[in-house]
Amino acid sequence: MIDAMLQFFFTGGWVMYPLLLMSILSLTLIFERVVFWFSAPRRSGIARLHHYAGLLTNRDRDRALSDSRDDRSVEGMLVRGTLAMSAHPTEPLAFSVIESIRPSIDRFSTVLSTIIAAAPLLGILGTVTGIIQSFDLLGETATVTDPSAVAGGIAQALYTTAFGLSVALITLFPHAYFRAKAEKALSRLETLASVLGGSIS
Repeated sequence: MIDAMLQFFFTGGWVMYPLLLMSILSLTLIFERVVFWFSAPRRSGIARLHHYAGLLTNRDRDRALSDSRDDRSVEGMLVRGTLAMSAHPTEPLAFSVIESIRPSIDRFSTVLSTIIAAAPLLGILGTVTGIIQSFDLLGETATVTDPSAVAGGIAQALYTTAFGLSVALITLFPHAYFRAKAEKALSRLETLASVLGGSIS
């Protein structure tokens, strides 16, 4: 099994090295995002929105601030950050706190989307270079006595394409899921910001 994987990798040529680095980077960032969204306590949730919205609507600022102190969710971060800055927060202030939280929610999104776009392109580059290699061999002599020499270039073309597409697909689905989680979290934060700005005076 390992020998087959090594043969697959080395047959693909130089393009396999940046693709391997992309795959390692992608898996590392995906793991970090999984830890972020699923570490205990959960980073976001409709229950937390209702909890803080209820406290703020009842003007129970002290309880909201107390509950948010040990709350690692994004809702807790918003309530804690906003109430710590002002005893009478406004909606613009709450939205400014959201902007300070946004980088942690969207972290590595650009890198993952770049990997999704770049990995297939690198695979295609490997395909082109492999085909060029095969045609170069065909052009050097009138007849090809060793078909395996031409087959090597074709194999390189196929392997790099397969690897590039695999890296992109492995990254695509987690990235789409994390984007959906981020959008839902930001939507809840915007709702909570409105409550923060309108319920405490």
